[in-house]
Amino acid sequence: TKTPQTKGGKAVIYLRVSTEEQVDNYSLDTQKDICTKEAQKRGLNIVKEFREEGRSAKTITGRPALIELLEFCRKFKREIDAVIVYRLDRISRQTSDYLVIRKKLAECEIQLISATEPTGDSPTEKFIETMLAGFAQMDNDVRSERSKNGMRARFLSGLTSGHVPLGYTTKDGYATKDPESFEIVRSGWKLMATGTKTLQEVADYFNKQGLRGGSGHKKPIVLRNQALSRLFHNKFYIGKIVSKKYGIEVDGQHPPMITEEMFYQVQAVIDGRNTCLAIKSRERLGQDNPDFPLRRILKCGQCGTSFTGGWSKGRSNRFAYYFCLHCRGSASRVSVPNMQSTVINYLDSISPSDETVNTFNALLRRKYIERLTSLRKRRDEADSELKNLYELRQKLIEKNLAGIYSDDVFKEQNKIIENKVKMVQTANSNGILEKYNIEAVTNFIDSKLKCLSKTYIESNEQQDLQQIRMLFGSIFPSGMVWRQNSLLNTNISEFYSAITCFKNAQITFGGPEGARTPETSCMPCKRSTN
Repeated sequence: TKTPQTKGGKAVIYLRVSTEEQVDNYSLDTQKDICTKEAQKRGLNIVKEFREEGRSAKTITGRPALIELLEFCRKFKREIDAVIVYRLDRISRQTSDYLVIRKKLAECEIQLISATEPTGDSPTEKFIETMLAGFAQMDNDVRSERSKNGMRARFLSGLTSGHVPLGYTTKDGYATKDPESFEIVRSGWKLMATGTKTLQEVADYFNKQGLRGGSGHKKPIVLRNQALSRLFHNKFYIGKIVSKKYGIEVDGQHPPMITEEMFYQVQAVIDGRNTCLAIKSRERLGQDNPDFPLRRILKCGQCGTSFTGGWSKGRSNRFAYYFCLHCRGSASRVSVPNMQSTVINYLDSISPSDETVNTFNALLRRKYIERLTSLRKRRDEADSELKNLYELRQKLIEKNLAGIYSDDVFKEQNKIIENKVKMVQTANSNGILEKYNIEAVTNFIDSKLKCLSKTYIESNEQQDLQQIRMLFGSIFPSGMVWRQNSLLNTNISEFYSAITCFKNAQITFGGPEGARTPETSCMPCKRSTN
């Protein structure tokens, strides 16, 4: 058996310090000095040292120097007599891990020596070692518990402990406005609340502004749709701090960027947005070509494939055609001028009369006034309802913290309250009243729907392919079918059918004030569009 106390024995030292301990006189140089003196006292020669800086002793993993030490001792077990540490908790703060490491060293007949604590191979010394290792774990557990309680207390007081979102920065432990990005991010919220911008458009706006992730970042960040969606669902911007760990939200001490009303308005825009899939799919297919404005809108009557467009070279000129890539023959091919003429005539045949448009606009005004009155009444009731919901949520939080409600019950009930708050805030939003400009809607119907062929011709002359797609996509959601040199009976959207087909009833023209004259109302009739 090797005896480390014998003059001329060999030893290695292990030095470790975690980041938070460097200010408590646990520096590596201090440990090395004390371990060296202990080796000299025992007559041991230090042949190698293993240094580990900024590593926690909670686990063995993530400590490459310790793993290297154990492998070194296994490889040179016939030459190494002892491992010297400043304190036993340098090896591990987990009792089970410490005992495993000590056992591995004992199997190699290597003694573990603490420079500041009693260690040895006698039963009493082994018992004391185990107690010291247990004290180290208890100290670590107490620190961890204090840290968790401190983090929870900090959260409940409305202070954030992690990274703050875009538009904010951290100063002296508090989240404050970032002077470089706060107003830019707020303007992005306002753009999204209008309901006229997509996530990609707002992301492009942010990226053009050269946003940086806080005052400490030098390089601009690039935002994408997924990150922007998370941003617009973050309640931090309305002055709330939400904890997924605790499952609750509290009022933060940071300045809010937007109102709660605007937050839920944006949620309604994102969650309830309805895009025309037919139009979107056409936008993704191929590049735009103003020479073929009906490309991807026309369908082949034989196979249902969308028509594409191309040029055919004659003897002295070039000719533009729409055609199906899968079908052959003249039935699936038509010249652009012929198609233009046919489509214009068809649009004229389905355009509503002036009387129909005027009647429909009158109905829209009446329904708008009714809806406006209902929304205003609802908004008046919303403030009281919100107050009750907030009080109910606060009671729920208090009962959860007191242990009356379990976390599962709390999360379930809190989700119900959150959905109700969202609905009330959406109904309470001034943006809903401002979003629908009745005059703009009726002017659009007058200018665009009274003569569909004129709208199409003007859009074609301006090469506005997006407006052409919007026009045909809203009227013909399934596209227009071409077969045997003519357009087949085309499915017309229910909305447009409701405009063009009415029965007689009573409706009043004019605004909400002044004299109004009863006229024929627009009641949608049953019209086959197949």
